[in-house]
Amino acid sequence: MTYWFLMIAAMLSLVGMVFHGYVGGRLYMGNINNSNMEPLTKSLSLVSWHVFTIFLLVSAVTLVYIAYTPGTMAAAYPVIGVNLLGAVLFVVLGLGGHGRLLRMPGAYLMGVTGVLT
Repeated sequence: MTYWFLMIAAMLSLVGMVFHGYVGGRLYMGNINNSNMEPLTKSLSLVSWHVFTIFLLVSAVTLVYIAYTPGTMAAAYPVIGVNLLGAVLFVVLGLGGHGRLLRMPGAYLMGVTGVLT
């Protein structure tokens, strides 16, 4: 049973990575590039966006590895922690004046991934 929970969590992270990196990245950067932000701010925004994309990939790879190597289950704790804390961050910020965050899939993706892991 643990194997399937880990594999489902890995697939969520992988699908999230593709969606976040490609679809979300195009939408996000279109908005950023059309803004009047300074060029450095635009560049840093792009980096921070894709750091989360990389995080999703690393989570997926880690979870697949753990699923096939049960003796490495301790490696799941950081994945669980960062996903659950990330979900909490989305919710807290969403309830604290940034309501758009609650309409984005980040909190749900991270929360379900953390719980499944």
